[in-house]
Amino acid sequence: MKTKIAIQGVKASFHEEAAFKYFGQDIETLECSSFKQTCEMLKQGKADYVVMAIENSIAGSILPNYNLLRDYRFHIVGEVHLNIQQNLLALPGVKLSDIQYVESHPIAIRQCDEFLSDHSDWIIKEGLDTAGCAKKIKEEQLTNTAAIAGEFAAKIYGLQILEKRIETNKKNATRFLILSNEVVEQKGANKASLSFQTGNGVGALAAVLQCFAEQNVNLSKIQSMPVVGRRNEYDFYVDVEWKKQADYDAAIRKVLKHTVNFSIMGEYIKNEKV
Repeated sequence: MKTKIAIQGVKASFHEEAAFKYFGQDIETLECSSFKQTCEMLKQGKADYVVMAIENSIAGSILPNYNLLRDYRFHIVGEVHLNIQQNLLALPGVKLSDIQYVESHPIAIRQCDEFLSDHSDWIIKEGLDTAGCAKKIKEEQLTNTAAIAGEFAAKIYGLQILEKRIETNKKNATRFLILSNEVVEQKGANKASLSFQTGNGVGALAAVLQCFAEQNVNLSKIQSMPVVGRRNEYDFYVDVEWKKQADYDAAIRKVLKHTVNFSIMGEYIKNEKV
């Protein structure tokens, strides 16, 4: 039985690429139309894992996905970074001068705004998924439309690459989380994702951050999200990294004294960017 991975998007999407990069090729990817649907697949036991984008080096954090992490309480068992290279894809034989419409995911469009501004006559349409837009061109044989998507999508859907590497910033990377319904023990874990709330007093958050600093635990990310229905209250999501397990354990013991609703969302092995 192949491991089943729920992904947002269709075959050849960046989520599928991330799944292959983390798990290898011998997996079954389950196409989902939304991130919420991927979570439902995992909750119902139809998928073994979810691969979920959480931040992009250009577009920033994907905030709705933090809400899903809070609501579903899955365990983060790993992470993977993917360098995102965007290309302009069209049917074989179509020329740049034939293009009237360009379709892609809103974030992909934003990543290519410099290239697109050079073609102000094109009508830009937002789609649900980069690879999905490529698939649509193939299925509907659209000769006046191009998609912004990855090289993998061109290969899978038999499209030609009209223009390569059209992203504005060539250091464009997305970080994906690997989510599981079960706690998966990670030997050699050196990174954790935590969530908590603090009091409203002066320096409440600073006191928490100081606990990590004192124990030589590096804070690699902090994200705040409003607590639904409660004014001036926030959930804080932090990623921390450590070299010595004892330092991390001591930091957690200290942090517990300064926080409420503290949760370890996952302890896993840090994935170095490629």
